[in-house]
Amino acid sequence: MAAQSSIITRDVDKIASQTGNLYESVVVISRRARQIAVNLKEELNNKLAEFATTVDNLEEVFENREQIEISKFYERMPKPTNTAIEEFQDGELNFRMRNEEIA
Repeated sequence: MAAQSSIITRDVDKIASQTGNLYESVVVISRRARQIAVNLKEELNNKLAEFATTVDNLEEVFENREQIEISKFYERMPKPTNTAIEEFQDGELNFRMRNEEIA
C-alpha cells in the first residue's frame, strides 16, 4: 500500500462556498489543474530533452540513471488535481466569471 493515499474525502459545501455553485468551483479547479499539468509536462520535457539522442539504432540506446531519477521524481509529485484543490480551498486562486463586468 502507498505511504500517502491519493483518496481524500472532501467537503462539498466547502468547495462550493467560494463560488456559490459546486459546478463552477469544479470548473475553476479543473482549469487550474490543467495549467499545472501543462507546466509540469513542459518542465519535465525540457529536463529530459538534455538526454535525447538522435540515433534510432536500438543497440546504441542505453538507460541513463539521471533520466530515470528525474522521471521518478515527477511521478512522486502530488497530482495536479490535488494541488489545484488545495490552492482553491486555501484561497490562493484568483478567478472571475466571464459574464461578470470588471468594476
